[in-house]
Amino acid sequence: MPTNITQVEDPERNKTILHVDGSLEFEDAILLEKIALDLREKLGKNLTLDLADLDFLDSESAPIIKRLENEHGFELEGLEFFLQKAITQSEK
Repeated sequence: MPTNITQVEDPERNKTILHVDGSLEFEDAILLEKIALDLREKLGKNLTLDLADLDFLDSESAPIIKRLENEHGFELEGLEFFLQKAITQSEK
């Protein structure tokens, strides 16, 4: 499944959100990081990354997501939902 990255404006929370769905493999995570950093520079504000609709996250992508959060200050949303969905699917 391909990775889709969609920019969404949330005026109620005054946030720009990058909604990520599909599967996130290493090359996709590198691209996401580049897009997020470029967009932050262009907009002059931090972004939120919404990962709730991810179907797959490989082990090489996870450190990039953590780097976006820890080193670059991006907010992550939906990760708990993604993890619960992965656990539920693995139990089937």
